[in-house]
Amino acid sequence: MVRSIGAAWDWPRLRVADWTETRDTLHMWTQVLGKIRLSQSPLLNHWWQVTLYVGPRGLTTGPIPHAGGLFDMELDVVGRRLLVRSSAGEERTVPLSSRPVADFYAETMAALDALGIDVVIDVRPNEVDPAIPFPDDRVHTTYDAEAAQLFWGQLVQAHRGLEVFRSHFVGKVSPVHFFWGAMDLACTRFSGRDAPEHPGGAPNCGDWVMVEGYSRELSSAGFWPGGGEEGAFYAYAYPEPEGFAEHAVGPAAAYYSRENGQFLLPYEAVADAADPDRTLQEFLHTTYRAAADHGGWDPALEDDPGRWPQHRPGRA
Repeated sequence: MVRSIGAAWDWPRLRVADWTETRDTLHMWTQVLGKIRLSQSPLLNHWWQVTLYVGPRGLTTGPIPHAGGLFDMELDVVGRRLLVRSSAGEERTVPLSSRPVADFYAETMAALDALGIDVVIDVRPNEVDPAIPFPDDRVHTTYDAEAAQLFWGQLVQAHRGLEVFRSHFVGKVSPVHFFWGAMDLACTRFSGRDAPEHPGGAPNCGDWVMVEGYSRELSSAGFWPGGGEEGAFYAYAYPEPEGFAEHAVGPAAAYYSRENGQFLLPYEAVADAADPDRTLQEFLHTTYRAAADHGGWDPALEDDPGRWPQHRPGRA
């Protein structure tokens, strides 16, 4: 079993097989929060208004509008609670512990009601099969708090690396954000050109969702708790240009998965490297080159993030 914290906290170790049941429960909890955000927020391109974000204690929605002002929700895996706060100065908490998703859903909606926040959501989870409605889900019941905190630690490191990578792009680029449908952390760059209509096909998810998400030509990279013994970093292009899959990328552990239609780099290959940060950047930049070089992207979309060093105290 690879599961460690403390001395190895910089790059936490957690085998997917060791926390699958907790992962599936946590996945449903993030879907509840994401659907609450979806129900209240105006549409942004590519569904950017529905995502969650990595925070210093877990995953957060960021501010969500409602009739009386703003509220936010944080899955605080450190404090083992869901925190719901409103701009009226009130807050409610829901404990994070092993129990059915149905109970977590009921308590979360009750917390919103107690704060005077009226929310109605589609209670069927997306991009999973079977899709058990939240009020009926007594299948997903396991929550290992230590494993959840380790996963959050993996997300923290992935977030750091993706933010550095994002800073090299001056074109249209997404935030580094967590998509609760597939349970992945992602950052997406755009060429500025339209893309062919996406065929859809995700389980329990309308094709129109993917049509909006992939409406522009893109190169996306991120991290998800699958694809390797301890999760994997990934990179893909839509539409995938000819030659993309054959492009030479690094580090040596990276490979193109025909099954997944993307490049993969096992998390453990990064965590075990002498310089994990540099190893991750090599993967992110070389896989982007696969998309940009073969897709004919404009080189002007990239720039040096250190181009104004004289205006950054301590960085000159």
